[in-house]
This record gives sequence, structure tokens and C-alpha cells, in this order.
Amino acid sequence: MTNTPRLDLLIARSGRPILIALLVIGTIALLATGWVVANPSTTTTTQEVDRQTVSTQVDTEAVVVQDGLWEAGTVLEDNPAYVINASPELEVVAETAVPSDETSLEHEIVLRYAASRNDEVFWESERVLAAEEPTITDGQGVTRASVDVREVQDRREELRTRLDGVGTVDLSLIVRTSYDTGTHVGEHAPSTPFVVTERSYYLEDHPEESDPNPVTQTVETTDPPSSALIGALLILTVGSFGGAAFVNSRSDVDIDRARQAIHENRYAEWISRGSLPMWIGDEHVSLDTLEDVVDVAIDTNERVIHDRSRGLFAVVSDGVVYYYSDRGLWEETAWPDLDLEERAAPADLVPPGDGDGSTAGPTESDTEPPFENLPDPEDDDAWNNL
Repeated sequence: MTNTPRLDLLIARSGRPILIALLVIGTIALLATGWVVANPSTTTTTQEVDRQTVSTQVDTEAVVVQDGLWEAGTVLEDNPAYVINASPELEVVAETAVPSDETSLEHEIVLRYAASRNDEVFWESERVLAAEEPTITDGQGVTRASVDVREVQDRREELRTRLDGVGTVDLSLIVRTSYDTGTHVGEHAPSTPFVVTERSYYLEDHPEESDPNPVTQTVETTDPPSSALIGALLILTVGSFGGAAFVNSRSDVDIDRARQAIHENRYAEWISRGSLPMWIGDEHVSLDTLEDVVDVAIDTNERVIHDRSRGLFAVVSDGVVYYYSDRGLWEETAWPDLDLEERAAPADLVPPGDGDGSTAGPTESDTEPPFENLPDPEDDDAWNNL
């Protein structure tokens, strides 16, 4: 019997189902542990393995047509300003760098006229200077377009006259670029204001634009098994099998003893240990349960005496003994349980019927104990003598 009689009672009542349940849980936990170790989870991620960059820049060139500040035939490149009389024609160069010569590329160079008021455009017009698919050589595609600056100047003055007092007219240069690298399709359009005065012209800046296109691939990585999960499963496995072993070891628990131990613990404050002589009390009342004895003790304000040698719980009140014992009635608890076994015959004793018949074995009356010599239960010293 353990120190937890309720557990003993539970095992005594439902030990087999509990044992089977624990074995099943332990087996499942063990199999789950093996499955977690053998089948780790995987994570799919996208990683950048390369980068395809498409970039476009706009340059300018102008050829000097007459001697003056420069000699005729001089090519001016990316000047911050050009003189109309010296170089009346501007060449716009759109150059795009691509990742491979297999890239499809389109350029469209546009001169845009826009009329605005309070920074809001209310009219616009575009003139396409060049539109082509340049040949890609060494990862470069180039498109050129010529601009007659005097013609642009005249057109601007015409618009200014028409819109005098209504708004302002501005010019801008736009290079629209479309591309297809095979893995990426995109477009961009660098632009800049195109300024034309009475004597000069220029681009406010030399625009450029770049599209960095990442090249990715899907990578599957194996995650290590969760140590917390494996630990929990192992604890569950060991606990289940350990619990099953414990339940199996307690399979011989007696239900009545376990129930009585529970009652003893429950009513411990009313029970004292002691010895009850046979002759105590004038009357003896047998009760069915220990609870009944405790109820009597509570009603009579007495203590319950537990005589362990007799397996007896009793309350003595006004000469009456109220008792409960799993051994039976009061008189049956007088003597301790004795396991009397018949003594074996001496080795040299000849059984009846053997030999000459002159020696006979012990008779039935010789082997029976002399009950007439047992102490009288009414004797005050009987129990002590025994």
C-alpha cells in the first residue's frame, strides 16, 4: 500500500484500462518521436542569385558649322550650353546598357511642348524625333536623333504668342526605353527640361535611369527538429511507460484495504491508536463501516480507538462498545490470525499398516490441539498470557 490510498483505490478499480491507456500513449509518443526525427520540416525561400541591370543615359553632341569661338567641324559633346549660330543642330544620343546581346530593346526620343499655368499643364504636344530598335553590341544599344534648334525656337515663339497672358510654354526631352531581357520586362523614361533662348540652348542635365532587376531562385532548406518538441515527446514516452510499470507493480492492491485507508486518512483527526481488551464494555454493537463508527464518535463526543492487533475500530460510550472490524464479530477479533499447519511426521515414524503392525501412527485425537487448555476469554489475564 502506498502513501496515496486514493491512487491505490483507482488502480485497484481501473488498473487494467489505465495500464492499456498508458502503454498506448507511450507507444504513440515513441512513434511520434521517431517520425519527427526522420521527417524534419522544410522551408522554401527565394534567394537572389544575380542582378540584371538595364540603364539608359542621355548625351548630346553638336557640330560647329562656322568658324568663330570654335573651328568649323569641331564636335562639342555634353556641353553645358550651345550657341545657336555656331551649332544650330543638336544630336541627342540615347545609350542603354543591357545584360546580354539577346535583350530586346526599343528607344523613342521625344520632344515635348507643354503649356501650363500655376504649375498645372493644360495643353501638351509631343514630337517623336526617333523611334527604333537599336542593335545590341557588347551589351550596348544606341539611338541618335537630330534636333533643328531654330525650328524648335520658332515653334516655341509661335506657341508663346498664341498663349500670351494665358500660360507659359516649356520644352522637355524624353527618352522612352522598353526592354525584355528574357527574365525581366520593363521600361523607363529619363527626361530633362530643354531650354532654348534667343542665342543658346541646353539640357538642364544629362538624365540617366537604371533598373536593377534581381534574378532569384527557390531554395528549399531543411529545418532541424524542434528540440522542445522532441524533449516533450520523450518525457511523455518515459512517463507513460514508467506509469504503466508502476500500475502493473500495484496490480495486487486490495480494493477494501485501499478504501479503508482512504477512510482512515479522512477521519484521522477522530482516530487514536490503542489497545482494546476483550472484556471492555457491557454491550458490543457491530457497525457496518468505519464511517458509522466515526459518526458515533462525533455524536457522543468520543474518540475512535484503532486496535491494529485486532483490526478493530471502536468507540466506547456509557458501557457500550460500537465497533467495526473486517474480521467479523467482537469475539472473532479476540485472537490474532494464526496459520497453524499440520506438523510433519517424524522421519523414523512407521506409518500404520507397515512393518509388523505393532506400531501405529498418531491418531486424529492426538493431532488436534487441546482446545480445553486454551485460556478463557473471560479471564482478565487471558490476552496478556497469550
